[in-house]
Amino acid sequence: MQEFFESEIFIYIVRPIIYIGLAYIFYRVITFFLNRALHTKYLKNKNKKRVNTTLSLINNCLKYIVIFLTILVVLNSYGIDVSSILAGLGIMAAVLTLAFQDLAKDFIAGISIVMEDQFEIGDNVMINGFRGDVIEMGLKTTRIKDYKGAVQIISNHMITEVTNYSLNPSLAEVTIEVDVDNDLDKVEKIIKKTMETIDKTYDYLKGKTELWGVEMISQNSVTYKVAVKTKSGRDFEIQRNMRKDIQAALTAANIKMPQTHMEVRNGK
Repeated sequence: MQEFFESEIFIYIVRPIIYIGLAYIFYRVITFFLNRALHTKYLKNKNKKRVNTTLSLINNCLKYIVIFLTILVVLNSYGIDVSSILAGLGIMAAVLTLAFQDLAKDFIAGISIVMEDQFEIGDNVMINGFRGDVIEMGLKTTRIKDYKGAVQIISNHMITEVTNYSLNPSLAEVTIEVDVDNDLDKVEKIIKKTMETIDKTYDYLKGKTELWGVEMISQNSVTYKVAVKTKSGRDFEIQRNMRKDIQAALTAANIKMPQTHMEVRNGK
């Protein structure tokens, strides 16, 4: 047995195979427990696709690390000095880090965005003053499209502050202006009647429509505010429909709209 362990067959064939097998077992065990831990911690109330994407990224990184370390161990078993290889790789890594430091920052920031669940594809967000829907997320850049169709491509390391409008219900707010000479009790009854129709017929509502009362009074007009919580990102659509329906109801009831008064004087 001692002769076998000292033979060339064991040293150059069997032992490297054992190292590779142990490395594979180590990789499988580590990824199993890591995947299980991350699923348990993050999968509840999270996007399953995002969690799986994150795990795939981590698994790939671990795989390449294990492969690299296994190659070094096998080379060392053949009597090759790996210290010089490591020294050369260290110098190369330092050069590459300086040359591609922005790329490295993007990569790290991209992982942070995914792990911290800052936003995901489909969310309506504001980043660096640009608001739109997230249409693509990568480890280097994030793409956002606004309602006009313009696409903003942002390097991940430049994303320092994110306002995510999709985490909670949105609020649709509408102001209604009527002439100050109207019967305001009648105006409010019409608005409330229209609100009942809105609650019954509109999709994407997250509660009852509310009349917040008089918002402002000017010389010739009274302004009311109506609001309702909506599904995230649907507030603009709901606001447009509310304005149309409330205005139509007021017009049908012969409610006067504010008139702009212009005073003309004779210059003589």
